[in-house]
Amino acid sequence: MAEENDFVIQLDRVSKFYPAGKARVKALDGVSLEVTRGEFVSVIGPSGGGKTTLLNCIAGLDHPDEGEIFLNRRPISKMDDAQLTALRRCEIGFIFQFFNLLPTLTLWENVELPLLLGAAGKRNEDNIQRLLEYAGLDHRAQSFPAELSGGEMQRVAIARALVHEPSIILADEPTGNLDTENGEKILALLAQVCKDFKTTILLVTHNPQAAALGQRCFEIRDGVMRNGRPLSANPAR
Repeated sequence: MAEENDFVIQLDRVSKFYPAGKARVKALDGVSLEVTRGEFVSVIGPSGGGKTTLLNCIAGLDHPDEGEIFLNRRPISKMDDAQLTALRRCEIGFIFQFFNLLPTLTLWENVELPLLLGAAGKRNEDNIQRLLEYAGLDHRAQSFPAELSGGEMQRVAIARALVHEPSIILADEPTGNLDTENGEKILALLAQVCKDFKTTILLVTHNPQAAALGQRCFEIRDGVMRNGRPLSANPAR
């Protein structure tokens, strides 16, 4: 059992409702979850099952109607918008299905962007170079996203997620827009990131192969989270 100090993400009976005409749809139904520092956890489920709502609530982009969420032992319900924005800029890295790179910026500038948006302003060009090398794209630093393959764009997105040294990375279907070969490469890179950077990763997916990356895998369906289970032949272990 992990010590309390080790918990980076904690959800305590979190529920989220959305209006549907005169009724309400429960997107999350009493979800409880604890993720320790440096752990890789995956959540698998069908479209509409609550995966993205789960990530949005953890990131403070949406607010649960019931329950509480703690990030690094701090209750995010007690934070105002400015504090939540600062939390996302400093402690959370995001990886999306469709990469979300800015097409008018070079790869270098896309990776640098979170630093420019942060309170500290521009920082440590050596770190940007190091992360592009880590992603295998240092030779393409001055290229634009349209010049890359989907797999290359996702590797840039991973470098961008790491540039401000977050304690948490939230990955929303990171292989969902890739072919099988590139998807496998991205999964291998994420497993390596977890080992090398000791960053907590929470990945949501509908893909069993991607879900198998986690040290623990949970299933979410109709907003209900089922108990996590260790997976065999796990590359993140």
